[in-house]
Amino acid sequence: MKKILAVDIGGTHVKLMVSRTERRKFASGLKLTPKQLTSEIKEVAGDWEFDAVSLGFPSVIAKGQIMKDPKNLAPGWVGWDFQKSLGKPTRVINDAAMQALGSFRGRRMLFLGLGTGLGSTLLWDHNVLPLELGDLPYPGVERIELVLGKAGLARLGRKTWQREVLAVVAQLKLALVADYVVLGGGNAKQLEKLPDGTELGHNRNAFLGGCRLWQIDARTRRSKWNIIS
Repeated sequence: MKKILAVDIGGTHVKLMVSRTERRKFASGLKLTPKQLTSEIKEVAGDWEFDAVSLGFPSVIAKGQIMKDPKNLAPGWVGWDFQKSLGKPTRVINDAAMQALGSFRGRRMLFLGLGTGLGSTLLWDHNVLPLELGDLPYPGVERIELVLGKAGLARLGRKTWQREVLAVVAQLKLALVADYVVLGGGNAKQLEKLPDGTELGHNRNAFLGGCRLWQIDARTRRSKWNIIS
C-alpha cells in the first residue's frame, strides 16, 4: 500500500500527517497562496518519505479540481496543478469530506465540521457526498456558518453557541436521514454534552481519510470510494 501524506488545509492552520502519531502544522489564513502552500509543504515535510498526497481543501471540489477560491485563503487556487508543484501523485478532496471519510464506520453518516466555517459531508455504502450546508440561510444572519462557525462562537458565547449547534444537528440528522452524526473541527470540543446518535470526531481522522482516498477495490481495480461531485 502507498504511504500517503495527508494535508488538511484549514482557515487557521495547515496540518500534515504521515502517521496517526506524528503531525506537523504551519499557519494558514487570508495571505496563503497555492504557491506558498506547496513551498511550505515541501519544507515542513522535507524529511518524510511518502508516495502520494491527499489534500483536504476548504472549498467546492469537482472531479478532483478546485472550483472556486475559498473564503478564508488568498485567491488563485482554481486550476492550480498540485501534482506538478508537489512532484507526487496528488488527489484533492473537500477538507470536511476527507475527515468524514476517516470517521466513517458504515450505515449512513452525516459529518459536520465546526471550524472556521461549517464543513459537511454525507456518507453511505462507498459513496461520499460533500455538501455546502454552511451556505444555508439562517434567521438573523446571511448564512448558517456565521452562527455555527468560529465567528458565531465568538459572538454568541459558548452556552448560546452550543444550544444553536445542538438544535441544528438534530434538524439536519432528521432531514438527511442520517443514522448518526460525527462532529469534527477545532470547535467540536467546546460542546459539553451530545445527544444520542451524535459523537465527537477527531482531527487525526483526516489522515485516515487521506489514506482511504487511495484505496482500490480488489474486484474492479478502481477506487473503492465514489466521490460524488
